Amino acid sequence: MKRWKKRAAIIGGGLAVVGIAAALVLNALNSNIALYVTPSDVFAGKAPKLQAFRIGGLVKEGSVRRENVTVHFIMTDLVKDIPVAYTGILPDLFKEGKGAVVQVKPGDGGEYIATEVLAKHDENYMPPEAKDALEKAQKMKGASAP
Repeated sequence: MKRWKKRAAIIGGGLAVVGIAAALVLNALNSNIALYVTPSDVFAGKAPKLQAFRIGGLVKEGSVRRENVTVHFIMTDLVKDIPVAYTGILPDLFKEGKGAVVQVKPGDGGEYIATEVLAKHDENYMPPEAKDALEKAQKMKGASAP
C-alpha cells in the first residue's frame, strides 16, 4: 500500500472515531436536558411531548392531597393549573402557596408524574425565568378580567 493511502486510511479512521464519540456525547446531553416551562406554556403546547421537563410555579393553596406515599398537588402560575403526582419524600420547604420546580413526565388522565421536586429555599429569591413567567401570567390574568 502506498504511503498516501495509509495516511488517508488513518485520517479517515480518526475522523470516524471522533464522529462517533461526538454523537454519543450529544445523545447523552440531549437525554439529560430538562426544559423549564410554566403551566401556561404546557397548555399552549410548548412543553415536550415525550421528554421529561420542569414545571415551575406555585403550589396551589388547598391542593395537596396525600395517599400513602403518593402526594397529589397542583402547580399553578396563577393563570393555568397542572395536576401533579409525586411518590416519595417531599423537601421540608414544600408547602402550599410556595414556589417549587417539579421535574415531570406526562402520565395517565392528564396528571403529570413527578420524578423530582425542588422547593424554593428562600422568601426573597426566585429564578428570573419563574419571576418573569409569574409576572407575565398576572398581566394576562389582569388583561382578561372584566
